Amino acid sequence: MKLRSLTTAAAVVVAAITFLFSATAMPSGTTADAEYTFVVSQVNMTHMCQEMSVAVVNGQLPGPSIEVTEGDSVVVHIVNLSPYNMTIHWHGVRQLRNCWNDGVPMITQRPIQPNQNFTYRFDVADQEGEWWEKDLAKVGNNMTNGFFDDYSSGSTINGKLGDLFNCSGVPEESYVLDVEPGQTYLLRVINAALFSEYFIKIAGHKFTVVSADANHVNPFTTDTISIAPGETMDALVVADAPPGKYYMVALPSQAPPPDTQTPEWTTRALVQYTSPGNGSDDVPEAPVMPDNHDTISSFYFHGNLTSLRHRRRAQVPKEADEHLFVVLGLGSICRNGGLSCKRGNSNEIILVANMNNVSFHLPPDMATPILESQYYRHQNGMDGLHELSNRPPVTFNFTDRDLIPFGPKEMALEPTSRAKLVRRFRHGATVDVVFQSTGMLQGDSNPMHLHGHDMFVLAQGLGNYNAARDVATYNLVDPPRKNTVLVPNLGWAAAICRG
Repeated sequence: MKLRSLTTAAAVVVAAITFLFSATAMPSGTTADAEYTFVVSQVNMTHMCQEMSVAVVNGQLPGPSIEVTEGDSVVVHIVNLSPYNMTIHWHGVRQLRNCWNDGVPMITQRPIQPNQNFTYRFDVADQEGEWWEKDLAKVGNNMTNGFFDDYSSGSTINGKLGDLFNCSGVPEESYVLDVEPGQTYLLRVINAALFSEYFIKIAGHKFTVVSADANHVNPFTTDTISIAPGETMDALVVADAPPGKYYMVALPSQAPPPDTQTPEWTTRALVQYTSPGNGSDDVPEAPVMPDNHDTISSFYFHGNLTSLRHRRRAQVPKEADEHLFVVLGLGSICRNGGLSCKRGNSNEIILVANMNNVSFHLPPDMATPILESQYYRHQNGMDGLHELSNRPPVTFNFTDRDLIPFGPKEMALEPTSRAKLVRRFRHGATVDVVFQSTGMLQGDSNPMHLHGHDMFVLAQGLGNYNAARDVATYNLVDPPRKNTVLVPNLGWAAAICRG
């Protein structure tokens, strides 16, 4: 048996599309092997030299972990004492035939209103550890009228800003990891950021990556971990350096100019040996970090991930029932919901992310959740439902900025509508999907997370996807099994899953 933990992280999930499979909920009378109560409330905390109201669980930030054994049934009772609608999403937990407990507001359930309770029930099997997050409706409301531009003002490691952050004249506290010489440590790295991909490095040490998104991978050694929002990586670290102090650095990365450059905040923790010769005044050794625009290093890191062969490993589907080509980009819509507005740098438009030129729009909080509306054929609040198309409306050179310069030509390629975007599949269907990023307005990498299921990542590439050329590169032997697929900057990724 293996001990697992569901670790908390303060993060926000923004739904882009809903994939619908048939499902059956776990009976409410199921006996729990692990039972918890989470009380969600608001407390005032001083953070980054400002007092602010922060959501906490059982008075903790980060919140409590859930310790389970493989095969356990888990029951978590939620008591919402905060003033906001909220849910708990079990990020990466396979909710097979149990999708109602995934915790995505207005997709699988209505939000839990203030002073109300809700109980989640799910099983944990064949997973090496995942994480949960609070999804606050307040943040979603802030994004309703346009592209989210409330950029971060700091990065943290386990809630600590680190000594690079200084707003009061005194460096902030760093997270400290005490290690003993010769011991091996398993680090479970979770990227709970909204926008930033991170490079993680410890001076004088190497990582042996053994798991990604709670699935075993063939171990490989690297001095740098690249991790996208929503991803998890498990890595072994041997404390085999000379006793002393070493910085663990988390460096945000982003696409190079001409893409818009957003504020990025590096943070660092301290790895210190507990041996007697380690003095308190020792100056920690700092690692040499990659350039924060080094998107190629991220591309090759993710290309090194392959599934570990073992007797319970799921088989890779060789054929698919459905085929999707999904183009990811930014588009513009009229701010007030109209069909006609002034384009260019006008304040009459807002930027929105889209898939095949449609931007996802959540139903109102008191409407019927999308999954329930489809299962029971309810239509309350379901006006504007849109089926995701197999392909984008227009095919062009997606990644060559010289061919799509900013201006009328670009605007002709990125007309965008807003809708409750869904795609229905029959239960048991096998679906392959190619995600293609573009140079439209912004060319960042895109992490694509599939709730409640895993995908096999068959291949990734740079530039435009070409089926005649690229299908031959698919790994059908030991592709990594993941719930979050990183689509590279100005590139593509191919994945397959079975519902």
